[in-house]
Amino acid sequence: MVNGRTVLAAFAAVAAALVLPAVLRAQPTAPQPKPEMFENCPGLVARGIPRVLPASLKSDEVRINYVGHSTFLLESPRGTKIATDYNDYVKPRVLPDIVTMNYAHSTHFTDNPEPGIKHVLRGWGSSPEKPARHDLNAGDVRVRNVPTNIRSYVTGGTERHGNSIFIFEMANMCIAHLGHLHHTLNQQQLNEMGRVDVVLFPVDGGVTLDHEGMIEVLQALKAPLVIPMHFFSTYSLRNFTERLREKAFEVEFHDVGSTVVSKNTLPAKPTIRVMPGRLF
Repeated sequence: MVNGRTVLAAFAAVAAALVLPAVLRAQPTAPQPKPEMFENCPGLVARGIPRVLPASLKSDEVRINYVGHSTFLLESPRGTKIATDYNDYVKPRVLPDIVTMNYAHSTHFTDNPEPGIKHVLRGWGSSPEKPARHDLNAGDVRVRNVPTNIRSYVTGGTERHGNSIFIFEMANMCIAHLGHLHHTLNQQQLNEMGRVDVVLFPVDGGVTLDHEGMIEVLQALKAPLVIPMHFFSTYSLRNFTERLREKAFEVEFHDVGSTVVSKNTLPAKPTIRVMPGRLF
């Protein structure tokens, strides 16, 4: 025999089933990026943003988060956070301890970094004759730089020491961020950089170094893992990855904008790892 309480409970369940879809339909939906945004600026589009930061790292691991454009958020085993090419437009969602910058465009630097940032390292000096020179030890991280030249967008000539390659030493690895590199590297610059395990490099093919020159740089550095940035179209990016494949590089396309690397897990063969831009 069915009592009144059971009937009421059944009625409430049916009513909820009928009303809930209507309520959900009435909720406003977040605006979605236009399809062309993913094609034109894939590195600037945030997709699948995690609600919480991932778990802590082991003592030999580094987390590399691709924020977008030329900005990465690097996390050391002890939690030191570094943002590369820090600017006013593309930023990580956490305050870094260290930021590096380059001078080529406003999307690679800011004149107004947040006061809470402990170390602000600019990749250019006070004049072309006085290049930036950094050698910072902070926690479990060492940051140093190798100056390079850039094209002047005013005169069309060369602006000496307007860019810096920043090298981050942590967890027994060297990670190099090439910044807004405009030329191949000479032997002195390669010697200053030393052994490199991971290279973060621009792959637009025109605004920075052309593809042929960038392949020459990557082959000279001989890093096991290379991660592209500063790409403006999927066509250009895939064209570059296919050319690297012809040079015996492995090619990986990741669905997430974060990767954890350690000395023991670096690829055995030279590998390009493509990650979508994400915000942390």
